[in-house]
Amino acid sequence: MPARITGVTRDRLEGLTPDGPVTLALPGSIAAGDIAVGDWVLFDPEPLRVISIVPRTTLLQRRAAGPRAARQLIAANVDTLGIVSSCNADFNEARLERYLALASAAGCLPVVILTKADKVGEDGDDPAQYRRRAEALSALVTALTLNAKDPKDIARLNPWSRAGQTLALLGSSGVGKTTISNALTGRRDATQRIREDDAKGRHTTTARALWRTLSGGWLVDTPGMRELQLTDASDGIDAVFEDLAELAARCRFSDCSHEGEPGCVVQAEIDAGRLDPARLERWRKLQREDARNSESLAQTRSRDRANARIYREGQARGRHKRGR
Repeated sequence: MPARITGVTRDRLEGLTPDGPVTLALPGSIAAGDIAVGDWVLFDPEPLRVISIVPRTTLLQRRAAGPRAARQLIAANVDTLGIVSSCNADFNEARLERYLALASAAGCLPVVILTKADKVGEDGDDPAQYRRRAEALSALVTALTLNAKDPKDIARLNPWSRAGQTLALLGSSGVGKTTISNALTGRRDATQRIREDDAKGRHTTTARALWRTLSGGWLVDTPGMRELQLTDASDGIDAVFEDLAELAARCRFSDCSHEGEPGCVVQAEIDAGRLDPARLERWRKLQREDARNSESLAQTRSRDRANARIYREGQARGRHKRGR
């Protein structure tokens, strides 16, 4: 039978079927870290154990925090990634580019949701300036400013959370994700205040979960992210920085580092004042990070496969000796 995963813990999964919610056990061949909220699985009704993971349409993932190279699944089968920031000190172009690359690499449609537009208006600033700055980052961007406490504003998100659609919310703590989630799903989770000096907030959501929305779709709510390390996202990075990728392809040398080589089209654009050197540096930083993390994860996967093969061979030798 099929079920969609609504929650993941270390030893079990919470799922939803046409007949209602189920709690599922994991077989020895599948670890909890291999399954994400939003996944579809097939399970055996007796004894309520997962059999397999249905192939995903999209997968959001990052490098897990900590010294060991490992990936962490964020959410699966997400149609739209709602990148939540706010019209205050939390707004950060480099962070938004990182989330946009994540969405593009996963195959999700990105929507930048800029909250606290009402607060900026009270201070005399124009919230539209934040929307224009977000949209200037990439042709991929759809951005909107809203007051997360205004039902009419929240209704503007319904096209991405209606029947047959799954919307995921990602962003820092304190930007209004829980307020948006409550409004879209009808839940009443408590929210916490942000620090006024730096606009940083505390974690309200503590675990990823899938909820039904009032407009008939699905919402993946996630805890605030302090760090988002990209991995296996080179295509997504180039999609966000498509203008730079196209310029680099026109450089005289295919391995141009864009640091002064003759015939460097990228540096020519900077010298002409048509390209911000800070944008070039952000692009190169994400490329270096992704290459480093992807290589580390590939080495870890190779080592794990080798260890698994040694274990299987040892088990086979043990069975052979016992048979003799």
